[in-house]
Amino acid sequence: MSTARLTLATLAALCLPALVAPGDARADIYECRRADGTTHYTNSPGGERNCRVVVRGSDRPRATAPDRPAMDGAAAFQRPANANERSSDPARYTRYDAHIREASQLYQLPEAFVRAVVRVESDFNPNVVSNAGAMGLMQLMPSTARSMGVRDPFDPRQNILGGTRYLRVLANSFNGDLVLTVAAYNAGGGAVTRYRGVPPYAETRRYVQRVLRHYYAYRSGRVEARR
Repeated sequence: MSTARLTLATLAALCLPALVAPGDARADIYECRRADGTTHYTNSPGGERNCRVVVRGSDRPRATAPDRPAMDGAAAFQRPANANERSSDPARYTRYDAHIREASQLYQLPEAFVRAVVRVESDFNPNVVSNAGAMGLMQLMPSTARSMGVRDPFDPRQNILGGTRYLRVLANSFNGDLVLTVAAYNAGGGAVTRYRGVPPYAETRRYVQRVLRHYYAYRSGRVEARR
């Protein structure tokens, strides 16, 4: 893991410059530190202290569905009837290439990295919903979807743009370290900060290993690595 981390950190330094484009401050994403040392991300810090902008609002993904009132939890979104049906269609692995490429270029993340996260999160099923309520290709929680400007998490383009934007938020928070970025995507940025590295959670460690394995496979040109 240590060798992989050095390689990824070097790549990150080349591929993950900070976003500094001017934009509407109301759409900025802030990292806020609580009194207990944990962190959370929001686009509306209100009166909170110890907040800093980690992604500017000018790169907010444009919605491809009509606006709808803000609601709490998964009730804000219409769950597809076939949400957790597994697909054996190999075409799903290339069906969203254009969206992945767009998000990769917009947020300056390696395309293979975004693809690897999609592979591990949903196996390229745009309708899947986890027991915890995470939705779509990049398994966005309702609060994350709203913060990242996603109106319909079951719309593949919106989901990929929102998920990649969140990866960029985390990458900016952890100085472009892809290993910590992956760990934070799974366990939360607060856990990574608290443990000063990959948290000692078996699920998170397996998750990081799987994403890295798929990332290296995609980067080397192998279409699919074993799950």
